[in-house]
Amino acid sequence: MILSNSESIAVTNLEKRFGAFIAVNKITFSVKKGEIFGFLGANGSGKSTTIRMLCGIITPTSGAGQVAGHDIMTEPEEIKQSIGYMSQKFSLYEDLTTYENLRFYLGIYNVPQKKWPKRIDWVLNMTRLTEAKRRLTRELPPGWRQRLALGCSLLHKPDILFLDEPTSGVDPVTRRHFWTFIRELAREQITIFVTTHYMDEAKFCERIVMLNQGAIVASGSPAEIVAAACPGIPDADLNDAFIKLMARSNS
Repeated sequence: MILSNSESIAVTNLEKRFGAFIAVNKITFSVKKGEIFGFLGANGSGKSTTIRMLCGIITPTSGAGQVAGHDIMTEPEEIKQSIGYMSQKFSLYEDLTTYENLRFYLGIYNVPQKKWPKRIDWVLNMTRLTEAKRRLTRELPPGWRQRLALGCSLLHKPDILFLDEPTSGVDPVTRRHFWTFIRELAREQITIFVTTHYMDEAKFCERIVMLNQGAIVASGSPAEIVAAACPGIPDADLNDAFIKLMARSNS
């Protein structure tokens, strides 16, 4: 398959099986360039498995797709060099300083060394961590570590940023600041693909796909999903829609 000029990600009938268990059940969707795209579902719904396939970490069982112009079946290494990925656990080395973590990930992403000083300064300024660059990562407050992890995923200036439940375990104020930062990145035409189980966060996404038991149960803008799932309920929100859709698909 070939991406259109307006798309960053497109998959068709994407499936992942582990033995007899179907983790992701032939899903089809696309993500536009510069879009904040939400991927929602309860624990065990197939969110993380899907994101790992899109990031080139695991190979799909069947289906087709492209990420950043690369085939998810045959070009996983090219995908990894074209995207940023921030996992739930942040993947930081706590015994290293902020600066040392950034330098380590520059090497991981094969950024030419002559670009390192400018890239490090760019990320430190963007994440407001310049004054903390010599502090050990384990000494940083949770919100600062979160910003550092996000900065590490942006060092090679990817076109697509995958965020797998990035605000899990952080306080509401930190979560709000984080989403302000995400919207700033999207304005720079970076595509944001985010998984979350916080419905108050999902409303910031331009489009959403909801997943249950490996299958898509809803897709569209937050307003469209609420209207379709909760007709005639004027005060309904995404949380109400999510509960109804999960119950409906489980029945």
